[in-house]
Amino acid sequence: MTKTLVLLPGLLNDAALWSRQIDALSDRFDEILLPDLSQHETVQEIAATILAGLPRRFALAGLSMGGYVALEMFRQAPERIERLALLDTSARADDDDQRRRRTGLIQLADMGRFKGVTPRLLPMLVHPSRLDDPAVTGPIFEMAARVGRDGFIRQQKAILSRDDSRDLLARVTCPTLIACGREDLLTPLALSEEMAAAVPGSRLEVIEECGHLPALERPERTTAMLRRWLED
Repeated sequence: MTKTLVLLPGLLNDAALWSRQIDALSDRFDEILLPDLSQHETVQEIAATILAGLPRRFALAGLSMGGYVALEMFRQAPERIERLALLDTSARADDDDQRRRRTGLIQLADMGRFKGVTPRLLPMLVHPSRLDDPAVTGPIFEMAARVGRDGFIRQQKAILSRDDSRDLLARVTCPTLIACGREDLLTPLALSEEMAAAVPGSRLEVIEECGHLPALERPERTTAMLRRWLED
């Protein structure tokens, strides 16, 4: 049985993203590790740093940016990953429009105009039914404040540095879960369907009435989904 679970958060998220899953899955593992993804400027560095501190074998789940890092960890050390879960993410590199938007956000933050997550941005992150739920929106604002301007800039640079990982997917042979909120606007369901079609034997799960952050928006459903993945 896998003794270590690694949970990777998204952009402007930290360990608090997974707080409900940590509590619910703690009986299943000797340790649950929640690396910080805001300290390096390339996905390759982030992945290598995390791998250096992990045991020989582990289960790995990543959401959004965490999924980009998870795929890079697989690129660097596929034999060490016993199980892989990719939530609300993509195997594709940014297209030109996405790169321009990220570069513009980095420039604004460099000019001192970092605002973290504002109420105006919430509809891009969560389902409309959760916009007025402080149990969801409060942690989002708090995580963004903790990551801060410098962490945000490093994270955006790291996302820009990532390789297209579609070539890796056919080589993933461990039990793999791919999941997405039905109403995810940032990484739409089609991107998860693309990955699921390419990873042999993977399971695709769609989380209904959910946006980009199922670990917060639908914590019970997310935990149950992860338990099924761990028992495959």
